[in-house]
Amino acid sequence: MLNPKTSTIQIVFRIILGAFMILAAVGHLTFQRQEFQAQVPEWIPLAKDLVVILSGLVEFALGFGMIFLSKHKVKVGIALAIFYVLIFPGNIAQYVNGTDAFGLDTDQKRLIRLFFQPVLIIWALWSTGAFKVLFSNKN
Repeated sequence: MLNPKTSTIQIVFRIILGAFMILAAVGHLTFQRQEFQAQVPEWIPLAKDLVVILSGLVEFALGFGMIFLSKHKVKVGIALAIFYVLIFPGNIAQYVNGTDAFGLDTDQKRLIRLFFQPVLIIWALWSTGAFKVLFSNKN
């Protein structure tokens, strides 16, 4: 997979997103564990705490990759975008079930949050140069 050159602003935004992911991972594993459990849909066949711990470990790995694995930034960006797609049902479940967590204590706030998931997906793909690779005529 290609490793396209990215601009300074893309690099900065890639590092910011990576830092956010590491912070979220720390929250999953420590002080926000119960709030993250509130987002795990009931239909997931694993214990909610296990899901939170495992997703926290994945978030840490992806955040680390966004910051430090610049030679593999496209792969990490695509993996992060896929991760955001995979966790989206948790956000939907929080909205549908009316679960309060992270200050999202109204249906309106929970609904608005749903619209930020595509922003995160685009951010991951744009900041890593993955769009250039995915939409290149050379593929």
